[in-house]
Amino acid sequence: MERLVGKNAPEFTMKTALGDGQSFGEVTLHGYKGKWLVMFFYPLDFTFVCPTEISGYSKRYDEFQKADAEVLAVSTDSQYSHQAWINTDTAKGGLGKLNFPIASDLTKTVSKDYGVLIEEEGIALRGLFIIDPQGIVRYSVIHDLNVGRSVDETLRVLHALQSGGLCPIDWKPGEKTL
Repeated sequence: MERLVGKNAPEFTMKTALGDGQSFGEVTLHGYKGKWLVMFFYPLDFTFVCPTEISGYSKRYDEFQKADAEVLAVSTDSQYSHQAWINTDTAKGGLGKLNFPIASDLTKTVSKDYGVLIEEEGIALRGLFIIDPQGIVRYSVIHDLNVGRSVDETLRVLHALQSGGLCPIDWKPGEKTL
């Protein structure tokens, strides 16, 4: 797979379940033009690590908004499965209401385009991409299914990318760049 960082993000159009659990929508890469986009892939609805990540990003959504960023979760499940998961009580493994949509990559095209598809299983690895307002991929991390991501690290990298400077190890917003 060819690298994505520094290149135009692959185009996409996907159906979504909106975070209110009541409505459906559609997202396109073009619809995020002019904003930063934090797009993360996860393997399957109704699993164990995924709800911790999705709810974690939702709880901190206002911090992404303050950084002029949108958040989009993606899996190869249908928008109907996403909606059912949002509407399932958290005590029973559900998500509850979210502050961002979950997109359905039922065709697996987007997962393949972003290099996260496990073809033989039809699911996505945990991949996270930060796309700048011009549609350029600025950050990509892809890893195994068993380990959840860090919202703190995602926000740190987002702010570092937005700083325009050279950011040393463990740089945090408000600190000097090199």
